[in-house]
Amino acid sequence: MSNQTSNEQVTIPAGEGKKIVLGFSGGLDTSYCVKYLTEDKGYEVHSIIVNTGGFTEEELQQVEAHAYKLGVKTHTTVNAVKSYYDSIIKYLIYGNVLKNNTYPLSVSAERLSQALHIAEHVKKLDAKAVAHGSTGAGNDQVRFDMIFHIMIPGVEIITPIRDLKLSREQEIAYLKEKGVAMNFEKAAYSINKGLWGTSVGGKETLHSKGILPEEAWPTQVTKKDSEEVKLGFEKGELKSVNDQSFDHPSKAIQYLQSIAGAYGIGRDIHVGDTIIGIKGRVGFEAAAPMVILKAHHALEKHVLTKWQLNWKDQLAQFYGNWLHEGQILDPVMRDIEAYLTNSQATVTGDVFVQLQPYRFQIIGIDSKYDLMSAKFGKYGEMNTGFTGQDVRGFSKIFGNQTSIYYSVKEENIPNP
Repeated sequence: MSNQTSNEQVTIPAGEGKKIVLGFSGGLDTSYCVKYLTEDKGYEVHSIIVNTGGFTEEELQQVEAHAYKLGVKTHTTVNAVKSYYDSIIKYLIYGNVLKNNTYPLSVSAERLSQALHIAEHVKKLDAKAVAHGSTGAGNDQVRFDMIFHIMIPGVEIITPIRDLKLSREQEIAYLKEKGVAMNFEKAAYSINKGLWGTSVGGKETLHSKGILPEEAWPTQVTKKDSEEVKLGFEKGELKSVNDQSFDHPSKAIQYLQSIAGAYGIGRDIHVGDTIIGIKGRVGFEAAAPMVILKAHHALEKHVLTKWQLNWKDQLAQFYGNWLHEGQILDPVMRDIEAYLTNSQATVTGDVFVQLQPYRFQIIGIDSKYDLMSAKFGKYGEMNTGFTGQDVRGFSKIFGNQTSIYYSVKEENIPNP
């Protein structure tokens, strides 16, 4: 991170026709970047949008048309939904990852996927510079910068909004001066949609107290009656919903979202520690992710041993925290992914979930790997694998070392 003081401003060098790749969403910040870099600095701008599940085809076409109208040399659209799942989301499901036991890492995970694809585009075009529209106040600047430093070392990173310390009003005034026609009205709520959930920011999340009103949520509640869904997992991956199979788990996630989203399930506000050391609040809705994570965990509790579950929890918590901080390329992440993958060998079966407005409940599971099989006994009632005499001996041996400790202590330490 920069050591500049709050009053300092980074000088952005002249482009002199040099190629620069810009991560482009079509919003205010990246629209400013195109105009500034092309017309004021003389760069040859090549924009790229990485779709991680938050755009329709029509929206992507509108973004492309907007980019060319602003003056980019080329614009590239990358459909990263499947690769995003394969490289990141899959492991978040394997690990039942919820940041601070609340947040499914919706935005932080997709930013990493986007940064990786942007870096690959820089290599493909042999560009000498890369740009993104991050400000100096959030996590994304660190995630993008760090991945670029690792994947494309030596490529100059330019961030006009951060470097010039621009306000929204300054950006709008500049674009109007350049004759750019776009919607400059700031929406009451900032919404970022992706495959693994949607973040929602507004005035209520800027302070330590406040809840988002009903109208702020992108998905409105339209279902009132309860509904049961059956989720089919194969080696930890969601492969079917209500016996409808999908050729890729990302499609199963989207289908489940279409069912559960209308119940208002998965709404919450996350309070977290940013990479740059400040606390932040953000609202999110993640119906499919929350149902999947809880259903997957329920299945695991039936088919994994207690020590598999114990070590998974510890490794997954580290994995989620390190991912949130942008460290997806750390080799330790590949080691943990290997463990998580291996742990899913028997995580196959159906999970039954009851959906209701604003909540859901796990009804139970059905799996051939269920360790709660009645043929080994019924908890609290009877057993078939051992006798009462076996338990007497086991209990004595299991506590033997502790018994020795207290015996020795009593012999050598006098009572006060």
